[in-house]
Amino acid sequence: MKKAVFLATVLAFASCKKESQEPFGKSSESTTEASSEGESATVKTPVDLGKEIFEGRGNCTSCHQPDQKVIGPSIQEIAKIYKDKKGDIATFLKGNADPIVDPSQFAVMQTNFAITKEMSDEELKAIEAYINSYSK
Repeated sequence: MKKAVFLATVLAFASCKKESQEPFGKSSESTTEASSEGESATVKTPVDLGKEIFEGRGNCTSCHQPDQKVIGPSIQEIAKIYKDKKGDIATFLKGNADPIVDPSQFAVMQTNFAITKEMSDEELKAIEAYINSYSK
């Protein structure tokens, strides 16, 4: 009987899934270093990071869709105009450049500057890379 209880206990412990022991707020996707076990970690490209921010905390998708105007111009239109006029999207998102795509919607866009002004240069350049990935 003791062997059966012992075996059941061992099996119970063995079947428990080992949880990741990463610090709160950290994920293996956002790191660029290899793990201590020699495995390479996933590295996000600027376009991937830009998409994540654009669709997430940037809240950009509430006004901008890839190929159609919603409240603001489409991502394709933004990419085309900034490419044609050699504009700097990151500088605009910092609030340091005039709008060149749809100035009539600038007042609406200004409300999001509270979010974008707090972003790092790397994050703003990632958003720019994501938008430019729609340039044809």
